[in-house]
Amino acid sequence: MKKQLMYHVYLIRSEIDPSKYYKGFTTDIGKRLEKHNCGEVRSTTTLKPWELQTLISFDSRVKALQFERYLKSHSGRAFSSKHF
Repeated sequence: MKKQLMYHVYLIRSEIDPSKYYKGFTTDIGKRLEKHNCGEVRSTTTLKPWELQTLISFDSRVKALQFERYLKSHSGRAFSSKHF
């Protein structure tokens, strides 16, 4: 049986400025968090290190990307601040 690939939407928080969050999409959260913490992601390099706050997994790439897009929208940011 073939292992199904999972798609993850994640929320990370800066350890040096806990009021700062980043939302993203990946298939490998370990490698992606490592890239954030090594400074390989331009938009997060100045606020590293980062810690994982929330991870939501999907079996559909399309649904995961739609949810990530929602979280980055105005109403999604309000949702995130209320629930995460």
